[in-house]
Amino acid sequence: MNPAVNTLSNAQIEILKLLSDNLSEAGLADLKKILLAFKLQMVVQLADKIWDEKGWSQETMNKFLQTHMRTPYQRKESSNPQ
Repeated sequence: MNPAVNTLSNAQIEILKLLSDNLSEAGLADLKKILLAFKLQMVVQLADKIWDEKGWSQETMNKFLQTHMRTPYQRKESSNPQ
């Protein structure tokens, strides 16, 4: 088997087999929408799973929105003062 093919996921290989013919621009645009909708569904399911596992609520999200969680910026001293 071609080494480049070994780096593809099982889903990528199946999509390549399925779509071995060229698509029109409209068909390609439709396919992109379908694939993005599928990926979005997977991300939403993962977020829902984490939400449930952590026992989060809307109140938790409101607290997150009000909390400053970034690491404070520390200014480096210049070794070449002007």
